[in-house]
This record gives sequence, C-alpha cells and structure tokens, in this order.
Amino acid sequence: MTLQLFDSYSRALRDFEPLEGNRVRIYACGPTVYDYAHIGNLRTYLFEDVLRRTLEFCGYEVYHVVNITDVGHLTSDADTGEDKIEKGSRRTGKSAWEIAEIYTEAFQADIRALNILEPHKWCRATDHIEEQIDYIKVIEAKGFTYGTSDGIYFDTSSLENYGHLARLDKEGLSAGERVDVGEKKNPTDFALWKFSPPDQKRQMEWESPWGTGFPGWHIECSAMAAKYLGPMFDIHCGGKDHIPVHHTNEIAQSEVCHGTNLANFWLHGYFLETDQEKMAKSSGEFLRLKTLIDRGIDPIAFRYLCLTANYRTDLKFSWESLDSASRALERLRNLYYSWDNGDGRDTAYIEEFTQKICNDLNTADALALVWELCRSNVPDEVKKATLRFCDRVLGLSLDDWKPPHQTEIPDGVRQLVDYRQKAREQKDWSTADRIRDDLLELGYAIEDTPEGPKVSRINSIISKSEG
Repeated sequence: MTLQLFDSYSRALRDFEPLEGNRVRIYACGPTVYDYAHIGNLRTYLFEDVLRRTLEFCGYEVYHVVNITDVGHLTSDADTGEDKIEKGSRRTGKSAWEIAEIYTEAFQADIRALNILEPHKWCRATDHIEEQIDYIKVIEAKGFTYGTSDGIYFDTSSLENYGHLARLDKEGLSAGERVDVGEKKNPTDFALWKFSPPDQKRQMEWESPWGTGFPGWHIECSAMAAKYLGPMFDIHCGGKDHIPVHHTNEIAQSEVCHGTNLANFWLHGYFLETDQEKMAKSSGEFLRLKTLIDRGIDPIAFRYLCLTANYRTDLKFSWESLDSASRALERLRNLYYSWDNGDGRDTAYIEEFTQKICNDLNTADALALVWELCRSNVPDEVKKATLRFCDRVLGLSLDDWKPPHQTEIPDGVRQLVDYRQKAREQKDWSTADRIRDDLLELGYAIEDTPEGPKVSRINSIISKSEG
C-alpha cells in the first residue's frame, strides 16, 4: 500500500518513495535546550515518532537524526536579542554548558516517558562548529554573504527562489515587518555567524575566519544534516512555526552550497493550543509533561490525546480533553489485558488500519478503527494479536501495561479522595483540582479511571516518569 505524505514544499499530498533503495533518512529539528520542553513542543515529536513508526511499519529501513541546539538561537528570529542559552545561564546561575546539559537530559527523559523512539543520532550544535564554519565558507565563496558590525549575513536578494517554502512575498515585505533591519540589506537576510559583543566575553564563543563569535541558528541544521544524511535526503520535519524563518533559511543555505532544497519531503506538525493561544516557553507560562505527571496523569494518556487529531491541525488542549483521553486509554488497556494471547490477526482490520495510517498518518481514523475492532465480534485473542500489530504505529505500549495495585491509604486521605470525586461529579473542577494538589502535598497521586479514582504513592509516579 502506498504511503502518502503532505509535503509542505510543494503544498501537495505526494506518494512517498525513498531516494535510495529501501532506506529512509530523516532529520528532525530538535529542542533549544535553554528550558524545559512544554507539551506543545512534545506534540511535534510525537507526530515525528508516528512518522518513523509508520515508515518502519511499511517495511522501510529508517535512519533518524535529531539536533540539539545548544548555541546560536537568539531570543528574536530577527537575529537580535540574547542567546537563549546564555540568558538561561543568567536566570539560573549555572554555566551555559550546564544549562544545555540539564535541559537536554530533561528533554530526553520526556520523550522516553512518552514512548517516543530515540533517534539513531543526536547531534549538538557545539560539537559541529568546524562543519558550520566550512559551510559558511562555501556560501561566502559563492558570493551570497556580506558583513556588518555584528556578524556575517546571508544576502537573500541574491537567491531567486528564496522563501518558496513559506511562499514569502519578498517584494511586498516592507522593512521591519518581519524583522528589524538594522544594518541588513534586506529584511529577510539572516545571520550565518555572529560576532561576540566587544564589551563582554561570551561563555560559548569560537575563533573563525571572520572573528570571534558563534554560529547563527539556521546554519547548524544545514551543516549537520548534510554531514549525517547527505546534501539531499528523504524527509525533514519540524513544527509549522519553522516554515517562515528557520526552514526557509535552511533551504536557502543548502541551495547555495549543494543546489538542493535539502529534503525530498518537508513535513510540519501543528500547534497544541490552550485558550486559543499558541503555547510558548518564552512567555514563562507553559505546561510541562511533569505538570501532567504531578496531577497523576500517565504520560501515555497525553500521547493518546495527540493521536486523536491529525498532525496538520491545531489541537485544543484542556484538562477535560486529557481526562477523556486518560479514560479511553485506561479502558483500552483493560480490554487488551483481559484478552488471551493468540497468533492470528484479522487481515481485514490490518489492511484498513494500514490504509488509514498511510493516508498522511491519519491517526484519528486509525484510533476509531481500533475501537471498532474492540466492539466487533472478532475473537478476543485475534483482537489482541491485531491490536498488538497496530500498536507498532500507535506506540501505546499495550503489552507493557499491567493493572496497578490499589495503594493502602489512610482514612483521611480516602476522605479527601471521596470529596474530590463528588466535586468532579458536580463538575466543580476548581475544587477537584485544589483537592488533587492537597493530596500531592501529602504524597498521593490520583489517576481517574472509568472504575473510579486510583490512588498511588507519588514516588511510584515519579519513578515511572524517570524510567
């Protein structure tokens, strides 16, 4: 069955075929490790995980690369403001190197908790300074750069096709509309190398042919992707917010260096929204995966929630929707656990599931089919074998789940649990949340299930997220 994916570059649904044999090379933009990831970030990595799982489900051999941005990403896409890592260093009192390591490890713990497959290769920007300098040298030799007092810039006016990914109207883009121009020749020009401020020494800086400084944000991905995947590979992924600036500039650099647009397919995940607004770490108010865990929610319930929507649609997050996903996951787990094991799969359901997932990763319809299977007259052992096969894509770890043992709890704690359950029945969510917080302070977490609230010592929740 042919896998079809929506390519952002052509703005079309296209049949997928690897560039070389059966091997698929994927590059996904990783985190800027100046703070914890919020659950909106994690939705993008969940979509990319489903993509990889689907490719492997279809029989392809996948090689997956993810970068770690630990230098060069400024607080403004306009190449102005502070380096996010250095800013995080001042905020915490730790060194820039410590900051990068702390939040890299936290991000990797989050993706493990969500059952996201780790990439075959992690690559850090600071480990590839030489490659980035070499890449800039090629761009410079081909006449696409100029210098200002604060760095070396890419001259976008010299590239005829610049901005095709985002369909930018360069002629109609007035100065300052997209970025502050400053000494730039054009509002869309972007930094390849930034000079260290003359009045201070940065923690992260290197010597270069142009002066002491650090690489721009975009150059790292072009250089590292080309090193590990070649100048033209199969799929490049990221969030849709990367389209107008970061990915547009990656393509520009690659077109100059290699005459390619870097990837055969460009795939972009859409936002997770709260109160109609895009979630952003820079606002200082965001939900971490730990926030969910502290409320007694299994991280896989968040994975389930993300599977209920197409990756190319914004997903509205609410505690009610997450609660609903938790209940659905719990029901599915209990059904799966109750069925006997068997070897025979239902080929009709497998074929229909494959058709849905190969239709641009349609996880919402695939999940609906799973529930249709659960309600069907198919023998239970065949249901289980069929669902086990489908879970290779869904990644819900159904085989790893076992019913939790109910924790022995004091009468006072049980009374609080009962009060909270009554508040939930009356849809008094603020009271229910307050009691949940009180219970957390006492060392107990609640998981809401169709059979009622399940209480566990908070240490078991924490160890589960760390494992």
